[in-house]
Amino acid sequence: QVQVVESGGGLVQPGGSLRLSCVASGFTLDYTAMGWFRQAPGKEREGVSCINTSDGGTYYADSVKGRFTISRDNAKNTVYLQMNNLKPEDTAVYYCATDHELSCSDDVPLFGSWGQGTQVTVSS
Repeated sequence: QVQVVESGGGLVQPGGSLRLSCVASGFTLDYTAMGWFRQAPGKEREGVSCINTSDGGTYYADSVKGRFTISRDNAKNTVYLQMNNLKPEDTAVYYCATDHELSCSDDVPLFGSWGQGTQVTVSS
């Protein structure tokens, strides 16, 4: 059974940084994709970033390009999201999601395994 657990959220001032981690268990991340999503209160969930763990291909939402960096450590079955120059509009619950043999170009419903989320609050 695939399980994913996020960590690393918290309260940070505008302009600050956080690094989120997502650890997967129950399968290996070697040939799939891991996506980061976020949902702010009253808003729809949106995709933030994604990485293809086989070739390292990455994708970013326009709103985070140049500020966020996704990376993976296949040996640790872990994907990271480094978030720099955080803005109040980045405040949301951040989720990671994955499943077997995915690609970042796959539709979101195919990402069948989701974590419980980690809260990121950007405020002065």
